[in-house]
This record gives sequence, structure tokens and C-alpha cells, in this order.
Amino acid sequence: MDDILSLPTGQLAVASLAIARTSTSKPLVDHSIRSFLFARLLADEEGSLKDAAYDEDLLFAATVMHDLGLGTLATGEARFEVEGADLAAAVLREHGVADPQIDQVWEAIALHASIGIAHRRGLLTYLTHRGVFVDVGLDNDAVAERLRQEVLDAHPRQAPDSYIADAIVAHAMRSEAAAPPGSLGLELLRQRREAEQARR
Repeated sequence: MDDILSLPTGQLAVASLAIARTSTSKPLVDHSIRSFLFARLLADEEGSLKDAAYDEDLLFAATVMHDLGLGTLATGEARFEVEGADLAAAVLREHGVADPQIDQVWEAIALHASIGIAHRRGLLTYLTHRGVFVDVGLDNDAVAERLRQEVLDAHPRQAPDSYIADAIVAHAMRSEAAAPPGSLGLELLRQRREAEQARR
């Protein structure tokens, strides 16, 4: 790959990055950009860049908007993954993306945290999931350390490691619908409350 740090520049890419920047925190935006770069590196490493199912514009949209549910546009009326997927779908619709592609991005975002499911739901969902997990340190062997460092040098982590969990917990506390049984939000909220009780 000639430039591992390049980002798409089309109208959809610009709109996707703009809504992420205006509605989520800078650490989340940086995380989302790194997730895209890691996802594309994985696609290159695994030989899927030339796959008919590979669409860089959709991958950028899915990864860059995957945490919109943790931003100011989310209402707290559903789990953050679903809220983010709904918000992203609206952006895609506004830019004339066809319904089948909107559905793919919706699914990739809604399932991005779903271990054991995302990798079975097609290339876009698989790459989105793994790109996110590489960046949060849960898929450490997927990308060569030299390439990982290039991404981190360009988009460094500027917040404590807990910033994503903190945002998910804050969203989960907004309503019961935001943290339904079995959701990541509810589990992180439970862990946070148990840790607080243990410190008392």
C-alpha cells in the first residue's frame, strides 16, 4: 500500500468525518480514523482490497461513524451501536447511497462490538469490527508493529485508556433502553458500579 495514512476525500467521506467531528469528542474521532486505517491495513494484509465486496468509501463511512451513538446527536433511546447505525444511515441517505449499501453500513456499525457475530456478516462488517478492535488493543496480532506505530504517530491517543468505556457508560446511564440486557453498555455499567462499591 503506497500511503497507509491516506483518507478518502469524496463527498460521503467528507460528510462522514464532519458529523463525527461535530458530534463526538476528539479522542473518539481519532479512534474512529485509526479504526479505518487498521481495517484497510487488514484488508491489504488479507488480500481483500481487490475483492468485489470491498468498498473503501463504505468502510470509511462505517468506521468513522461507528461511535456516533456516543455523541451529542444520540438521544439515549437505544443501545449506542444502534443509535450510531441509525445516525449513519441518515447521512448515507442524504448523499444518495442506495438502500442495500445503507443496510451494509448500518449492520457494520450495529454489530461492530459483537464478538462472535460480526466476522460472519460479510467483509464490511468483519473489517469494521476488526479495525475497531485492533485500535482498542483487543486484536494485537492483526497488524505489523511498524505499521501500527505509523498509524499511532499520525493519530496519537490523547486521552486515558478509559475514554471509550466512559462514553459507553455515560450513554448507558441515560435510560433502560440505552442499556438493555446483554448489551455492552449494561455490562460496562455493571462493572463500573461494582468497582465504585468496592472502593467505598
